[in-house]
This record gives sequence, structure tokens and C-alpha cells, in this order.
Amino acid sequence: MTEPELIAGCQQADSKAQKCLYERFASPMYGVCLRYLKNQFDAEEALLNGFMKIYQHIGQYEAKGSFEGWVRRVMVNEALAFLRKKEPLHLAIDDSHIQVAGVGTADEELAEEELVKLLQSLPAGYRAVFNLYAIEGYSHKEIAEMLDITEGTSKSQLSKARAMLQRRLNRQEAIAS
Repeated sequence: MTEPELIAGCQQADSKAQKCLYERFASPMYGVCLRYLKNQFDAEEALLNGFMKIYQHIGQYEAKGSFEGWVRRVMVNEALAFLRKKEPLHLAIDDSHIQVAGVGTADEELAEEELVKLLQSLPAGYRAVFNLYAIEGYSHKEIAEMLDITEGTSKSQLSKARAMLQRRLNRQEAIAS
């Protein structure tokens, strides 16, 4: 089924098209949800809620940009909404996170699973900002609007998230040596 056929079928609430849409995007979008949420059950719930929103609002897709990008944005928004319910996003700052990480030579070939675990270990606010900026490509202005924070807070949280990740990578590297 081509993408335009898939979209048209979903707009007509055709169950075969909806199943095809799910099968095509479930795996990569589960990965998106898992980066924001700490466990697979929450990620699965966000994924299913995201697909329900896609099915309900597919008529709002205007064919500007890629369809996968639109689906991804719905999933990111759903994961963030779920995160707000589960974990406080008020970005509490711990003094130990303020240190600037040194330049390390962390193993660049981390297994995907290890990277997801590292991201999930970040505090909710750090994790959300890091994912939105470094992985999804949103600007600090967009992140500030999405999370209802200032641009400065977004920049600060990104810097602290990177520093925390670098310290943890350096620790893992030291343990492995």
C-alpha cells in the first residue's frame, strides 16, 4: 500500500489501512517513545495512545513535509504528555549536575540498548530537552514552547544533560578498561 493510499484509507477509518499504518510505524515510533519514558510499559501505552490520536486526527495532516515526520511529532507530543503525568518536568537542579564534563573518548559504538538506558537514567527534564534537541532536532525556542520553560532553561538543561551523559560514559569506559 502506497503512503497516499494508506493515508486515504485511514481518513476513511479503513481497518486494513490502520493496521498497515501501525505495522509500518510501530517499531520506530516505539523507539521514540522509549527514549522519553523510563520503561517499556509506559512507552507502549504512549505508542498506543499516539496511534489513536493519529487515527482520530489524520485529517489534519496537510501533506506538508513527510508523513513519517508528522507521525513522529504526534508520538513525541504523546510521550511528553505521558511524561508530564508520570514524572515532574519541573527540571529540578542538583548541584552535582552542574560540573562540566571533560573531553572524553567514550566508546562511539555503544549498543543502542546501552544508549537508551543512559538516556532513561537522566532526570525527566534533562531527558526531554536532550531528546527534543539532540535527537528530534527542535530549536530551543520550540522546546521552550513545548515544555513551557524559557529558552535559557532549555539551553541549560541540554548542557547539564550532556555533561551528565559524558560523566556516565566516562565511568562506563573506566569500568570497561
